[in-house]
Amino acid sequence: MPNVYECKILENKKLTDSVHSIIVNSESLVSETKPGQFLHIKCGDKHLLRRPISICSVSGEAVRIVFEVKGEGTKWLSTQQANVSLDILGSLGNGFTFQTNKNRANTIIVVGGGIGTPPMLYVAEHAKSEEKAAVTAILGFRSAGDVILKAEFEKICDEVHIMTDDGSAGELGQVTSPLERLLKKGGYDVVMSCGPHKMQEAVAKISAKFGVPCQVSMEERMGCGVGACLVCACATTIDGTEKMTRVCIDGPVYDARKIYG
Repeated sequence: MPNVYECKILENKKLTDSVHSIIVNSESLVSETKPGQFLHIKCGDKHLLRRPISICSVSGEAVRIVFEVKGEGTKWLSTQQANVSLDILGSLGNGFTFQTNKNRANTIIVVGGGIGTPPMLYVAEHAKSEEKAAVTAILGFRSAGDVILKAEFEKICDEVHIMTDDGSAGELGQVTSPLERLLKKGGYDVVMSCGPHKMQEAVAKISAKFGVPCQVSMEERMGCGVGACLVCACATTIDGTEKMTRVCIDGPVYDARKIYG
C-alpha cells in the first residue's frame, strides 16, 4: 500500500476562474514522486472518496498540484489556505518512462491539453534537469483566459507552442498542427501527452504516422486509487488481445499503442 502523508499547505493560488494551484510541504512525498504519477487527496470529512490529482511539479521539499474545480470535493480543496494540513495518499500509478540515449541528448515533445497541462510541466522539468533532454512543449486551451503555466513552461523548455480554439492566445487551432509540423522535420525521440481523449488519440496517430514512440497519461474517474474498485477500468490492447486494465495502478501512463492501436 502507498503511504498516507499529512502535508501542510504552503500556498494556494487561483490561476483562472476555475483552476487553482496548491503547494504542499513534504520531503518524504517528494522523494517518492515520478513524473506522471498522481496524488489521492482527502477533501474534507463530508466527502468519502478522495480526489485524484496529478503532480504538477516538485521543488526541494515542496509538491505542487494544479487542478480544476469540478465538484464539491475540489471546491472544498480550493478553499484550503496556508498552514492547513491535507491528508494525501501517494504517490500513485506508473509515470512516464525516459530512455537514455548514449550518443546524444534526447529530444522530447510534451503535449498538454487544458487541465492535462499541469502534469506535463513535471515531465518537462525532469527531462531537462535529470535527462538533460531538449524539450518542446505544445499546449492547447479553449481561449486566452484558460491558458495556465505558460511562464513556467517557457522558463524550462527550448520551445513552447500555445494553441487556442479561438486564436485569442498563441496560434489558432489544435495541438495537432504544430505536432505534425515538428515530427515531419524529424529528430524527435518521443512524444508524451496528457489531455482529453480525442486530443490524445490524434496525438497518438500522428506520432505513429512518423514512427515516433508516444506515451499518454489517461484521465479517468477513480474511486479507491489502488486498484480495488474498478471504477477507472480502461480498454487496452496487450499482445494483440484487448483487456481491461485499471488506470490507477496499470496507468495512468501507457504506451499509446495499447490505448489507440
